[in-house]
Amino acid sequence: MHYDYLVVGSGLYGAVFAREAVKAGKTVKVIDKRPNIAGNVYTEDVEGIHVHKYGAHIFHTNNKKVWDYITQYAEFNRFTNSPVANYKGELYSLPFNMYTFNKMWGVVTPEEAAAKIEEQKKEAGITEPKNLEEQAISLIGTDIYEKLVKGYTEKQWGRDCKDLPAFIIKRLPVRLTFDNNYFNALYQGIPMGGYTKMVANLLDGIEVELNVDYLENKEELDKIADKVVYTGPIDAYFDYKLGTLEYRSVRFETELLDKPNFQGNAAVNYTDRETPWTRIIEHKWFEFGKDDEGNDLPKTVISREYSSEWKPGDEPYYPVNDEKNGALYEEYKKLAEGEKNIIFGGRLGEYKYYDMDAVIASALDMSEREL
Repeated sequence: MHYDYLVVGSGLYGAVFAREAVKAGKTVKVIDKRPNIAGNVYTEDVEGIHVHKYGAHIFHTNNKKVWDYITQYAEFNRFTNSPVANYKGELYSLPFNMYTFNKMWGVVTPEEAAAKIEEQKKEAGITEPKNLEEQAISLIGTDIYEKLVKGYTEKQWGRDCKDLPAFIIKRLPVRLTFDNNYFNALYQGIPMGGYTKMVANLLDGIEVELNVDYLENKEELDKIADKVVYTGPIDAYFDYKLGTLEYRSVRFETELLDKPNFQGNAAVNYTDRETPWTRIIEHKWFEFGKDDEGNDLPKTVISREYSSEWKPGDEPYYPVNDEKNGALYEEYKKLAEGEKNIIFGGRLGEYKYYDMDAVIASALDMSEREL
């Protein structure tokens, strides 16, 4: 069989593009080197709990077009992301809000909190933040930076905060209210039945073949379609001939526990430098809210997350969007533009730190232009 499009990767970008192509009357085959669909949003059922196998994914967007699109393929619950920070046994509210400021400084009014942040910012003498440390202190003061940002960020990126660009922390929510909702997004939630079910709905009726490594079988696979939509790492596509783009990777230690409730929240961040993991996810609370409903399930599943430098063979998660890697990506992008009949897309294909809604928007945008 010959196809109009061969889609490499069944994550969000690949699945959305495939669905749109089929809607436009095109023939499509999707392949994935993993034994399952859904890429990094893959969820698997363990004792009735949908476990986020490749890390926590919380859908949030202000883009109504994306929301209207994706809700055709899944019903979303009303999950609100309200993580907790654990600093050596002290618990703080994330995002940084009046609960955080009250616990940290004993302040009660927004005015007092703002004055305290301003005072610490002045003491640090920062006018134009040059790196992540200075950016963080200018947003939330020295105390909160030292306890709740520094250790966590250095574990996550494997670099000193002074060596990280300021923009990484621009998305840090700081609120002079008691709002515990981490994302400032109009639409938010988790697909009922898990993300795998949502991606299966996107791919419904489309031919999918798993356990197929495109790069190992490129020559013969390229022959079966007019065009290829490639969502793997762009440097791997070109056999790393200009050098390797850097990523951060994440390793998970997942346990099934014989108790109904481990930490009472979906996400607890461990913000001190000494605790080796960055956070613990308790998967059931993504779907059962904060009430007692989740306690009806006698067991719970937790995942400890450890951040590490990516090396070949690891799963690439976060692009390291610094100057050096940005310049290398631009070189690969030029090579990509010279490849006729290949579309590069998604987090790995475009070397971008994408949220899920942005991946969907990018795939919809590409399919509109292409189809």
